[in-house]
Amino acid sequence: MTYAEASTMDVYMRAHLVLGSFGMADDNESSSSFPIGETAQEKGLSYVPKCYMMPPSQRPSLKSEFANVPMVDLAGMNDDNPLQRSIIIQDIANACRRNGFFHVINHGISQAILDGALSAAFGFFDLATEDKEKIMSNDVYKPVRYGTSLKDGEDKVQFWRVFLKHYANPLIDWIKLWPENPPDYREKMGKYTEEVQKLAIKIMGIITEGLGLGPTYLSQNFQDGVNVIAVNCYPPCPQPGLALGLPPHSDYSILTIVLQSSAGLEILDIQNNEWRAVQDLQGTLQVHVGDHLEVLSNGLYKSVVHRVTLNSQKTRISVSSLHSLGMDEKMETAKELEDEEYPKRYKESSFSDFLKFLHENDIGQGSSFLMTLKNN
Repeated sequence: MTYAEASTMDVYMRAHLVLGSFGMADDNESSSSFPIGETAQEKGLSYVPKCYMMPPSQRPSLKSEFANVPMVDLAGMNDDNPLQRSIIIQDIANACRRNGFFHVINHGISQAILDGALSAAFGFFDLATEDKEKIMSNDVYKPVRYGTSLKDGEDKVQFWRVFLKHYANPLIDWIKLWPENPPDYREKMGKYTEEVQKLAIKIMGIITEGLGLGPTYLSQNFQDGVNVIAVNCYPPCPQPGLALGLPPHSDYSILTIVLQSSAGLEILDIQNNEWRAVQDLQGTLQVHVGDHLEVLSNGLYKSVVHRVTLNSQKTRISVSSLHSLGMDEKMETAKELEDEEYPKRYKESSFSDFLKFLHENDIGQGSSFLMTLKNN
């Protein structure tokens, strides 16, 4: 890692605090006015209440330029061509260093399975509130829960989304806890999560090989680790320039793989500190570097800072598959990536450490899990 790369990482760290920090809108209408099940986005209000309004400096432009996102064709990993394989490994390594984000095609998951997962998600959010309220919860420790915003009734600024989160690995242990309705939800989402788990293992092997650690580094730990499926729904917003679906943040995971129904994701380009929109390309999946991969790489690979913008015309669905080690298994920097010039930059932590952080902090106000891990 060069000094320039180390300096870029410091800029990135500051972005967590500057771009992820919001003030409370001048407002007599607190977010608790819209409890879970009765939020503005669930009720389809024709205006944006003040408690949803971002401070002017944090509002999206809705005219962001498109990000220059690397497109990686994974078909070459199945060939016996060592040159093609090395190109893919290097392309992913470069993407992880620059912004921690890339698209993949020929990833091995059929369009029918992708469409099925999105269909199941739309079907769940189309259910009546009374059908979803059985699993409504603000408890971040629950393995299956429905919620809105970030912490309903506690957010100083509320966000225009609803979500379903559930654990998915091993699938046989968790699927019986997933929603029973719509009737095909478990089947369609189950097929997708099985395939995305295989894909995550494959991509993780490419990434660790690019780090010089070999393709099987952490492979068993990763295969047996936690997979959280976050199914996000962003209903139409009557004034999308005033609110956000999610605030700037990075994922705690090692890797996050995202399937989306339409555009709405923006990533922070750390080369110029500007937001860039991510195009929606059918059949592609988006791969995010998470906080724990940045820790593993000693800061060489970057956890991508991203946020979600809204539109006034249609509902957007995203299915995020967040992959980490086991619940209490600590992620630490690879010893091979530490030396006297670049000593260990991060403290070790686990998924359960992140849950504790999430329970005790408000990421909507700029709290960053990664910042707590950085050695002083």
